[in-house]
Amino acid sequence: MNISGKTAIITGGASGLGEATVLRLAKAGANVVIVDLQEDLGKALEAKIGANALFVKANVTSVDDVKAVVDAAVAKFGSVQILLNTAGIAKPGRTLGKEGPLALENFAMVVNVNLIGTFNVISQVAAVMAKNEAVDDEKGVIINVSSIAAYDGQIGQAAYSASKGGVMAMTLPISKDLARDKIRVNTIAPGVFNTPMMAKMPEAGRKALEAVVPHPKRLGEPDEFAMLVEQIVLNPYINSENIRCDGGIRMV
Repeated sequence: MNISGKTAIITGGASGLGEATVLRLAKAGANVVIVDLQEDLGKALEAKIGANALFVKANVTSVDDVKAVVDAAVAKFGSVQILLNTAGIAKPGRTLGKEGPLALENFAMVVNVNLIGTFNVISQVAAVMAKNEAVDDEKGVIINVSSIAAYDGQIGQAAYSASKGGVMAMTLPISKDLARDKIRVNTIAPGVFNTPMMAKMPEAGRKALEAVVPHPKRLGEPDEFAMLVEQIVLNPYINSENIRCDGGIRMV
């Protein structure tokens, strides 16, 4: 799908991997709808990009919020052709910790945002994409974000790994559901990237992570993730795939 002139909704778009993708797609000529709960960052990014950007504060777990995002996108730009779901949370905790079993509400919170929230956005945006006129036999492209934790979950990541594994598991069935509507669905599983969240980690921890990346032996840069998003949008034959973007890292 050609990017120029198309409209992209990016959840979690105010920072990190989402922000990098907002900037890359905008540079490629797309209209970008930045969806996030971080209003200050979202509005600043909107102002930085200019007229072809729109910030909408929304919680991805809310049907009403997501409908409002879609309505705002269509009202300003007329249609939506691209969706990137980067919104997510990590709330680590061992299944059995020093204080007892992991609180079920903590497990449910992570699954609700990362998995159910992702599906909520997919379903609402797909309903609008399906109304598009097909161009080159395409109406839309949906890209979800999982994690290498879906494959190589670490201690304390039961909830996170389960939620991200669920995102990967629904890639194929959703792509089959939406094939008749000419909408492609893919998922990216990022490794360790140089995001604001990672910047909070002690230097020793960052160096330890870099050391286990086979090549290149460093953290990924957010724009490298955004490059993959761009390539998936551009290539009409990439569909139903879960793609690792991790420098070859395999956590043990």
